[in-house]
Order: sequence, then C-alpha cells, then structure tokens
Amino acid sequence: MKVPSITLETAAVQDILKALPHRYPFLMVDKVIEIQGDESAIGIKNVTFNEPQFQGHFPGNPVFPGVLMIEGMAQTAGVICVRKLGVNDRPKVVYFLTIDNAKFRKPVGPGDTIEYHVRKTANRRNMWWYHADAKVNGQVVAQADVGAMIADA
Repeated sequence: MKVPSITLETAAVQDILKALPHRYPFLMVDKVIEIQGDESAIGIKNVTFNEPQFQGHFPGNPVFPGVLMIEGMAQTAGVICVRKLGVNDRPKVVYFLTIDNAKFRKPVGPGDTIEYHVRKTANRRNMWWYHADAKVNGQVVAQADVGAMIADA
C-alpha cells in the first residue's frame, strides 16, 4: 500500500510579518518550518545577546524570559492559523485566550536556538488551542497549552 506524501510548508520572516501584527522587539519567531495546515508546525527563534531583555534579565547572567518563550509558542500557532484562513489581504489581530500548564525546565540564553513545536488540540470558529514544547538541542526547555483568537482589526 502506498503511503500518501505530505508536503510541508515554511514561512520566512517576511511571511510572518504579513501574518502577525508583532514587530521588533516583540516578534519572537524568526521563521516557521514543517507547517502542516493549522495542525502543527515548528517555529524557530535564534536567541542573540543584543536583544533588549538581556539588559535587565539578568545582567551578568542573561536568561531568556519564560514568558517570551510562551509568546513565541503563541506566535508560531498564530502564523499557521492566519495562513490557514488565508486572511493576509485584510487586517487581523491575534489575541491570547488562555495559557495553561506552563512549565519551565531549563534556562535558555544567548546562542541558543529555540524550536517551538506546536500541535493543534482544538478549534472552534475563530479560536484555536495548541500544545507547545519549546526545545533547545532536542531537549524540552518549556511547555504550555495556549489558546488564541483571530479577530478583525
């Protein structure tokens, strides 16, 4: 029996900027890979020392804030939801609905590459819920269940 092939899509930063309202310094995803519709994807964030949060979190011991990892998870999910809807031609906003079961396993710092692995758990009309694992070098550093809503601007 022949197994059907799945074509995986990607989204470069230019595509992310079209899909999301976020801009520097609050854009937490550099690209999205392995997109399977709105079912799953992997967002990539390259953590660099010159990011503004490291001025105060923490001087002499830079740690990427956990809340920004959760934001990166949600932004990854938001990108694939907007792409699935095909609404890039009119303004939309993406709002957080829920953050549940957040856990932080290991600190992340400059030089690390975070992979946000998101997988859809539910969808109702303009609302989506995802489970997300943030990984560095294959190890889970954070995880959460996030929900988002896409609305007219």
